[in-house]
Amino acid sequence: MSVLVAEPLTGQPTPDRPAVRRRSRLTPRRMLLALVAYVIALIFILPYVEMVISALRPPAELLDRGYLPKHFDWSNFTSIWKTSFGDNLGASLKVAGGSTAIVLVVALPAAYYSARRKFRGRALFLLLVLATQMFQPAAMLVGIQREFTSFNIANPLTSLMLVNAGFNMAFAVWILNAYFSSIPAELEEAAMVDGTSRVGALFRITLPLAMPGIVTALIFTFIGAWNELLVALTFTQGQPNARQPVTVNLNNYIGQYSIDWGHVFAGSVVATVPVIALFAMIEGKVVGGLTAGSVK
Repeated sequence: MSVLVAEPLTGQPTPDRPAVRRRSRLTPRRMLLALVAYVIALIFILPYVEMVISALRPPAELLDRGYLPKHFDWSNFTSIWKTSFGDNLGASLKVAGGSTAIVLVVALPAAYYSARRKFRGRALFLLLVLATQMFQPAAMLVGIQREFTSFNIANPLTSLMLVNAGFNMAFAVWILNAYFSSIPAELEEAAMVDGTSRVGALFRITLPLAMPGIVTALIFTFIGAWNELLVALTFTQGQPNARQPVTVNLNNYIGQYSIDWGHVFAGSVVATVPVIALFAMIEGKVVGGLTAGSVK
């Protein structure tokens, strides 16, 4: 009597045959897309490369036609710390960190309530929140400065925290509202059936699931406050250099008759590194937060 033995399907793992990873075919369309992606990435990277190279140029070679200098000079990166640049970085961290904390404290409950409660005027509320993004700080700068002058706030960095938090609040509310709406309310209801309060369900269930959206709001608020110049230049006018954010300090290297290009480029490189490092660490969650609510 013959015995039929089932042969394993091709490509499926068996005890004596490891799984074989199939390679995707390299089609002309994929090659073209990859080439376009690399070209776009190169376009975005080139300004930063030029900034680093210019910071390493000796003053005598600053106007040379060659793309690379004959000698690399690191003195711009060392001498800039002898000025108040370290204090300026600390001031920027205070402003950006304080603005981010204020935005999260205010935007989280507002976005959660608007996502879970279908109250009257909800659509109008979200529309008004979005409408605040239409106003530019330059258009309201005089009124904002007079308002904070009447408040008699001694520290201009506190004023900058509040202004940057106000101008980034709408984006955070919309991002968090979309993410809270994508999380099923039944998860919270199940937790409350087990004896957890609504606040407990929020902190134990909803907020961990909404972490990509929270991180997205955090990073965009931080970057917006870190890169802001116009309001910072107005509010810190006449203040000592050590109490000015890094964007204002870089502007101080530009004089009426001369520009200290070496320190401008070196300071720009140093000021860019923290933001790039922060974005690189949480890039995956940022993508997840931006696509929240796109699929039901």
